[in-house]
Amino acid sequence: MIFRETRLKGSFIIEYERMSDERGFFARTFCQDEFEDRGLDTTIKQCNTSFNKTRGTLRGMHYQAAPKDEAKLVRCTRGKIYDVIIDLRADSDSYCKWAAFELDADNGLMLYIPKGFAHGFQTLEDSSEVFYQMSESYSADHARGVRWNDASFGVEWPYEKPVMSERDRSFEDYRP
Repeated sequence: MIFRETRLKGSFIIEYERMSDERGFFARTFCQDEFEDRGLDTTIKQCNTSFNKTRGTLRGMHYQAAPKDEAKLVRCTRGKIYDVIIDLRADSDSYCKWAAFELDADNGLMLYIPKGFAHGFQTLEDSSEVFYQMSESYSADHARGVRWNDASFGVEWPYEKPVMSERDRSFEDYRP
């Protein structure tokens, strides 16, 4: 696997290395040793899939508060997404900064998101599916979110009128 740290410290774009032949290809999408060598959390307590019918669907910006904060490994297994992370770690050099990446089934890119980040995505194609590996189990009592278009972050989304859940639409602006 090829790990490239993003401009938000501790987050990585991970590209799997394909071994191709006449049948297609084989690739590792997770290796505990390689993650540990980079100091990344290798705990996997829960895996999730989200299927999104319509292009422009936005899910986010989600995170879990301590002590149930979570690291995530995200991969788009069908379609294409615009994946966004925001660093909410007050002691970080990239505090309140955001970054976005296009993940799709063809490029096979994965995004490692450390604890302390908000995460969300917007679908760029109909019928997009996203697979997540989580370091912590979901806890409704610790589930949080920030408004997807909070001006203090200035995230640039591909579609201005997203398809969203009422819950995600009702998140407030971030207050540290």
